[in-house]
Amino acid sequence: MIKRIAQTAGFAGLFAAIVLTLLQSLWVTPLILHAETFESSAPAEQAEHSHEHAAGTPAHEHDAEAWAPADGWQRTLSTGGANLVVAVGFALLLAALFSLRGPTRAWQGLLWGLAGFATFALAPSLGLPPELPGTAAADLAQRQVWWVGTAASTAAGLALIAFGRSWVLRLVGLALLVIPHVVGAPQPEVHSSLAPEALEHEFIAASLITNALFWGALGWAAAWLYQRSASQDLA
Repeated sequence: MIKRIAQTAGFAGLFAAIVLTLLQSLWVTPLILHAETFESSAPAEQAEHSHEHAAGTPAHEHDAEAWAPADGWQRTLSTGGANLVVAVGFALLLAALFSLRGPTRAWQGLLWGLAGFATFALAPSLGLPPELPGTAAADLAQRQVWWVGTAASTAAGLALIAFGRSWVLRLVGLALLVIPHVVGAPQPEVHSSLAPEALEHEFIAASLITNALFWGALGWAAAWLYQRSASQDLA
């Protein structure tokens, strides 16, 4: 069983990571690079803002030359590596769930993938949409808490709706889907962005569509590989 889960996660994660990296390279990354041009062309007084340190406070350097992957193969390779780690982690989660109540057909993995997309991308984006560089945002810790709570609530809600054996459980599941959005995501005091509004909207759409295709590929591949491994074990 552990071997089946590990093999499923490894190969499905690799396949989905390749799909995601290609989609990001063709669509998402160019939008980020475009937004970075607006960030780099911000008024000089903002980019070169200087300040004095209070007495007794040790001075620190503002290192504008901190290392970052260069545009091109370095950026693509770094993105691909991060995608692989994330994809294998999500594939492990799917394969473990398959061992409890797995799909009987590979196409059913698409439904699991869509559930993962709803949990980890769609639902959180309703309150915290994907952001381009130069976009104002609320406190990071608050956003992380809301994101984790929304993902957990969405996962539990979908599970109760899909597998609940009574209408009461399904109603509880529906309530769990709604609660995070009633509470509301933390927002910045002033909404502002250096990038044009049209670019923001395109980036949000590109990010969500790319994530949906990633989750679909991951769910289908994981289900197909899991069923194939199970068939070989029975042979």
